[in-house]
Amino acid sequence: MDIFNALMAGFAAAITPVNLLWCLVGCALGTAVGVLPGIGPAVAVAMLLPITGKVDITASMIFFSGIYYGAMYGGSTTSILLNTPGETASMVTAMEGNKMAKSGRAGAALATAAIGSFVAGTIATVIVTLFAPFVADFAVKLGPPEYFLLMLLAFTTVSAVLGKSTLRGMTALFVGLAAGCVGLDQISGQGRYTGGVPELLDGIEIVLVAVGLFAVAEVLYAVLYEGKVVEAQNKLSRVHMSKRDWKRSIPAWLRGTAIGTPFGCIPAGGTEIPTFLSYATEKKLAKDKDAKAEFGTTGAIEGVAGPEAANNATVTAALIPLLTLGIPTSNTTAILLGAFQNYGIQPGPQLFTTSAALVWALIASLYIGNVMLLVLNLPMVGLWVKLLKIPKPQLYAGILIFATVGAYGMRQSAFDLFLLYAIGLLGVVMRRFDFPTAPVVVGMILGPLAEAQLRNAMSIGEGSASVFFQRPMSIALVVIVVAVLVLPRLAKRMSERKLKRLAQLDA
Repeated sequence: MDIFNALMAGFAAAITPVNLLWCLVGCALGTAVGVLPGIGPAVAVAMLLPITGKVDITASMIFFSGIYYGAMYGGSTTSILLNTPGETASMVTAMEGNKMAKSGRAGAALATAAIGSFVAGTIATVIVTLFAPFVADFAVKLGPPEYFLLMLLAFTTVSAVLGKSTLRGMTALFVGLAAGCVGLDQISGQGRYTGGVPELLDGIEIVLVAVGLFAVAEVLYAVLYEGKVVEAQNKLSRVHMSKRDWKRSIPAWLRGTAIGTPFGCIPAGGTEIPTFLSYATEKKLAKDKDAKAEFGTTGAIEGVAGPEAANNATVTAALIPLLTLGIPTSNTTAILLGAFQNYGIQPGPQLFTTSAALVWALIASLYIGNVMLLVLNLPMVGLWVKLLKIPKPQLYAGILIFATVGAYGMRQSAFDLFLLYAIGLLGVVMRRFDFPTAPVVVGMILGPLAEAQLRNAMSIGEGSASVFFQRPMSIALVVIVVAVLVLPRLAKRMSERKLKRLAQLDA
């Protein structure tokens, strides 16, 4: 009953005209961002982070959340019609959705994507509502050793899962951790790694890093390396689904939600794994011959419905670890964590006590945003498609101007602009050589917190590392961290040995 009352109070705050307007603007902007290829929600939120200094925190968080899940809706449109995923989460949708569009069923593909996103997003929001307070209550009982190990788990999972190479992921993480160490030491008050530059005594702004790595690097990379791509757009049929489409989509939506929600709750590296898993599940479960034949040829509607549901369930459920533990599980949630910190708020177990009104207004806005997105996506899909006609040079120039003005507006510092473009160039190099950027942001945000918890834990243990092996939860976390680092390597070696044996037998 307490949860219900808290949620009703959240709705009361979320449905004020100003907050509803911010939610609508966020959802519309998020959808537009999702539609435009190459500009993900992380780039959009990073570009708009500077507004956090001017807008009320509740309105700001509702706005950023609208962009966050709006982009996941919009990504399906460009994937289906152009075979150009606006987000990595939409890659699987493009596989079947574009084939459906080519065979004249673009409308059904867009409808199942939008409705599936709404169904999955709503179910996942209910799960966030019911379980986030319990996770927060449990997290309050954790001590510094458990918190340090939880952050270590976030470092290892984000670094190991994002990107093709664990070594590259770890390298990116250490870049972030090094950047997080710049500035005044939390305990001694001594300046660290500032190089005698006074502007660095306050540390490197997370907003600068986010805008530089995502927005500036995205534009510079596109200018330097991406050639002109000729895009063919499929004809847009009327957005509706037949009775058979509904019959095939509903189970796929529910299965996709069931697959995506757990992945959102754990730091497992974004939406790629659950969407591919959902697609594989739907392909395997296809019963009638017609449905099986459609996969990979004319396009199966289950191949759009399941992954889209998994995608939206994952991004919504990702708010549980963000709000209750302060641990981001994707690029965008890492930047959202930075937005919270700009207001002097640290997400974690105390958030539901110290900022209850903000949290419940944010959760209530998820319900409202899902309805808004359904209304925005189904009737207005033709309008979103017109965004694809914006010339790339003008679009990227606009992003660069917006990012530069926003970064300068924070402290009116010319040094910040030099730092912004230096970070942007670092982002280009990282992307060119396939280094993931998310571990940099995660390392920079969580690094100082992990350092503080490590120091506290070592103080409790009087300088002995045995403090990390004295409680069941900390032992379990140590085992999980070791498993994350060791098991993928073991699995890889076993598969390599198996392939060698098969090759020897064939010979």
